[in-house]
Amino acid sequence: MMIFQAYSVFLAWLLFLRCVTSQYLFPNQTDIGVSYLRLIDATTEELVKGLERGLFTSVDLVNAYSARILEVNSTLNVVTELNPDALSIAVQLDAERASGTTRGPLHGIPILIKGNIGTADKMSTTAGSFALLGATLPQDSGVAAKLRAAGVVILGKTNLSQWANFRSNNSTNGWSAYGGQTFGAYYPQQDPSGSSSGSGVASSLGLALATLGTETSGSILSPSQANNLVGIKPTVGLTSRALVIPISERQDTVGPMTRTVRDAAYLLQAIAGKDFNDNYTLAQPFESPPDYVGALNFSSLRGKRIGIPRNIITGGAGGPVLAAFESAIQTVRRAGATIVDNTNITAYALDQYLNGNTSSIVLEADFVSNLPEKYLSKLVTNPQDVRNLADVRNFTQRFPPEEYPDRDTGVWDEALALGFNNSGPQFWAAYQTNLEVAGRQGILGLLTNYSLDALMLPTDFSAGLPARIGTPVVTVPLGFYPANTTVVRNRRGTLVRRGPNIPFGLSFLGPAWSEASLIGYAYAFEQRTMVLNGQIKYRFEVTAPALLQNACLSKFGTVREDNESQDIGISCSVTNNAVPKFKLLIVFRNEEEGMAQEPMQW
Repeated sequence: MMIFQAYSVFLAWLLFLRCVTSQYLFPNQTDIGVSYLRLIDATTEELVKGLERGLFTSVDLVNAYSARILEVNSTLNVVTELNPDALSIAVQLDAERASGTTRGPLHGIPILIKGNIGTADKMSTTAGSFALLGATLPQDSGVAAKLRAAGVVILGKTNLSQWANFRSNNSTNGWSAYGGQTFGAYYPQQDPSGSSSGSGVASSLGLALATLGTETSGSILSPSQANNLVGIKPTVGLTSRALVIPISERQDTVGPMTRTVRDAAYLLQAIAGKDFNDNYTLAQPFESPPDYVGALNFSSLRGKRIGIPRNIITGGAGGPVLAAFESAIQTVRRAGATIVDNTNITAYALDQYLNGNTSSIVLEADFVSNLPEKYLSKLVTNPQDVRNLADVRNFTQRFPPEEYPDRDTGVWDEALALGFNNSGPQFWAAYQTNLEVAGRQGILGLLTNYSLDALMLPTDFSAGLPARIGTPVVTVPLGFYPANTTVVRNRRGTLVRRGPNIPFGLSFLGPAWSEASLIGYAYAFEQRTMVLNGQIKYRFEVTAPALLQNACLSKFGTVREDNESQDIGISCSVTNNAVPKFKLLIVFRNEEEGMAQEPMQW
């Protein structure tokens, strides 16, 4: 946060000097002043087209997205680190493009990554904890290195549920000691879900083209659905976890969180592949990953057999979710798929899934081993001298900003109380149960026994079984809770877990290494529904002195306001105030009535 706060002062002035406006920043046509590219909607291919035509540069994009972060961060608390080197990296990438060299389709495009993904630069990798503030790494994590090799500008790091939601039994999604509380943007005080909370909100608001999240069990899928995003939870081993702060080597994975399936395919293409620093990636059944972008086919569902394991859809699903899911089944059927209903897991698997404790045992024992072996022991500098989980717990319980005991260390207490790590026979027995429950008697059994290409579930129910066996899931936007939804808060009463306009998703599940197929199914569904265009609308108002406004207008000669739809709009109005003022207004639109409610400031 300290790095972010210092850098934000510099960028605040940069905002006005370069007229980086959130809504209509750059023209997406050569006819300047006619059509403008909206960051909240911008896709990979639109940004690539603008860069190729010289309508804007990578430096412009870094400035624009950085300014957009500054506009919303004080309200929603999404980004904890801005990369001090982002501009110099963008300059280098612009020079490469000018010389006729590009590293790939993401060349020069800013991406945000979750705060547990290691980078060997001036940013901190903390997992939201002060225990790791100032610790440094010998090299980038595997996925960060692949992003850089693809020409991505790593713009910054997003807040997360602390320690990827693996510390407390009584904390909140999106809270970390280092980053504070992140909120979703679809309802005041919305629970952003977790643990990739900041990545979800950042991507939904267009604070970068896209973001990376991590998942052990639900941490990409859940915040993706809560923020109206596409999320890909890859097969464990498709993307490197080297120097990503771990929970479990058997379940951890890194994947994209984006506004469209196409953007997710581009980002997955950039980060997938083998890494000798993560031996799980060496099990990939291909020398190089499949063409995920090439898998985007409107007809992907035609002739496929899609199973519906209804007994996994247990209590807790809202009526709107179930109704939208039934509608989705019909959409998939009309797309040419055969729906095989009631492809249910066995009674034993269901009981273990709902009531067993082997999943917790595996995660806790893996964490006891993996945290020191795969991360803490690799640190070049370790200011708090935390060498293992016991050290981290001791620091957390003694350091007041960690908010202990109000937010307990219950998960760690249980892990340390096990008395064994992932090398003991007790661990192996629990892991074998996981494989049986989620594999032969669960997902893999269903796929085989019913000759299915994939399973389909509401995203609320899609994470748990694939997590245990490391198989992939893709979630896409499905719908929104209606305006008359009763607000349901979390246990602390601080976040809205369910309420009007909050999104939910649909998931496609498949066997290991089936990402290309799942991406195709998700794309076919997305293109038939286009749920991405949700009800929420934003309007930002910026006031600035006339001199700075004129500097704003110098690049393209005009700034257009959108008064027709009360969409996101920047008013570059002139006042006599010497100090620029940002004001964030979020307008909730009731699409059924076609009327906008009063703007809510929060």
